[in-house]
Amino acid sequence: MSTTAQSAIPTRSFGALVQESVAAQGRIVAGIDPHPPLLDVWGLPDTPHGLRIFARTMLEAATGRCAAIKPQSAFFERHGSRGTAVLEELLADARERGVLTILDVKRGDIGSTMAAYADAHLRPGAPLEADAITLSPFLGTGSLEPALDLALEHGKGAFLLALTSNPDGPQVQHARTTGDTPIARVIAQFAEAHGHSADATWGSVGLVVGATVGSAFRELGLDHVAPTVPLLAPGFGAQGAGPAQMSEVFGSASARVLVSISRSLAAAGPDPEALSERLIELRAQHP
Repeated sequence: MSTTAQSAIPTRSFGALVQESVAAQGRIVAGIDPHPPLLDVWGLPDTPHGLRIFARTMLEAATGRCAAIKPQSAFFERHGSRGTAVLEELLADARERGVLTILDVKRGDIGSTMAAYADAHLRPGAPLEADAITLSPFLGTGSLEPALDLALEHGKGAFLLALTSNPDGPQVQHARTTGDTPIARVIAQFAEAHGHSADATWGSVGLVVGATVGSAFRELGLDHVAPTVPLLAPGFGAQGAGPAQMSEVFGSASARVLVSISRSLAAAGPDPEALSERLIELRAQHP
């Protein structure tokens, strides 16, 4: 089946699709991050061939058992054109299976360059087409317009970095504008304003908020200014966050949290059945 034929102008928004997927498959987002130590644990070579086996096995386990997959583009790009070809195959295979894809690329630029990034990942029929991508808003919210315009036109989505779990993140994300508004809240307000979906409760523009940021999400007021925004939350599992952090970090917004888990999921591999069982366990831990 041709990719272009599959990617006609949508009748559903990304917000509707991801909300529907969570209701049917649970809130886990399966990270597909084929970094060298993990490939080694799986007994795979750090080559495009190793990436292909890893990606296919993870997708097989994820199908029907999670809300979406989230490939980290960097681990494929490091192998050049052959690694990128594996990512292209993964995205196409997921689309064939009806599995939502959130491509972790963290793009951030201005004008025609941002438009080109968007064209690479959000244009229907593009070789690296995904259902949503991660974006960096730290060149100003206006820099996001070309990507968001294309995303919303075609039923795609975006997740904007807002509160990341790296130690230096607060230097920028907690900083305040001249009007004394935290930068992270400006980003959240922007996501809320631009992501409204007429066919769903959730918007199509979400936020990336680490599950290890403590009370910052609530103290900076993001829960109040972004009531329909889906929240992509890395940090669960190997990075230390567990089920208790769901309410501690996200409070009343917990129902909109997508639990992104990579290493602690992949650690169950390379056996496909063990991976599937691990996903079922994770769904039960994060209802």
